[in-house]
Parts: sequence; structure tokens; C-alpha cells
Amino acid sequence: MNRTTYRFREFQLIPDTEPDAEPITFAMQCAVCEQTGEPSDEQAPAHAWATGHLKANPEHFTYREIIIRPCRFEPGAWQ
Repeated sequence: MNRTTYRFREFQLIPDTEPDAEPITFAMQCAVCEQTGEPSDEQAPAHAWATGHLKANPEHFTYREIIIRPCRFEPGAWQ
């Protein structure tokens, strides 16, 4: 008869700040027509897209900010 032992490990979900991590990106999406601007590493271009979209579509007042922030699990101690 074989005997099996199991061990458990805690993990913590944290922002990925490793050198090879994907960059944090920002984009804006119109909540009226769901058109989305190009993602950017900075917030200002995303907000500029929303301003331009509003000028082209004066009845589109609501937007969503989409922030992609890479995360990773960090292994903790074995239980």
C-alpha cells in the first residue's frame, strides 16, 4: 500500500514589478457606442482620445477607463 502526503502552500496575488513584466496600460472606452481608443503606457493619451471622441460625438457623455495592471502570484511558506 502506497502512502501519499500532501502539503499546502499559501500564495499572494501582487502587482508584477519584475523587469520582464508587461507594462501597465490605459485606454478609454465610450460607454455609448463601445468604441475604444488605443492602449497607451500613459494615461494622458487615453484621456485625449476620450476628448476627441466627445468632440466627434457630442451626445456621448459616458466613458470607461480601462487599466491593465499585470499581476502575479508570489509563493509563500509551505504549510
